[in-house]
Amino acid sequence: MIPYDEIHIDFVRASGPGGQNVNKTATKAQLRWRVGTSRVFSPQEKERIRARLQNRINNNDEIVLSSSAERSQGQNKETVVVRLQQLVRRALVIPRKRTATRPTRAAKARRLETKKHISTLKKLRKKVSI
Repeated sequence: MIPYDEIHIDFVRASGPGGQNVNKTATKAQLRWRVGTSRVFSPQEKERIRARLQNRINNNDEIVLSSSAERSQGQNKETVVVRLQQLVRRALVIPRKRTATRPTRAAKARRLETKKHISTLKKLRKKVSI
């Protein structure tokens, strides 16, 4: 979906458990993808991506994702690329229009019956005045 030449991946030191290995190796994958300069998507699709992923896009119009779940660079790189693909794919899905429906007579009756039942239960909680 998104070509690799549009994605910039850096490897940095991960945090957390792992002992000496964490201090020596840079296995955390940090992915940056600039939405505006992408050649793959139309302007309408880019706007849709910006609207749906606005909380993940920084001031430079980039989506920044990172993964340090695995111990190897390759696996973290693959994980972060797959996550980006999934995010963009989900952002481009156009939700179906909701068709307005009316509740059935039976559904209304059930709702009112439940309301009455709960009302009587609450009335039973009151203190009894003699």
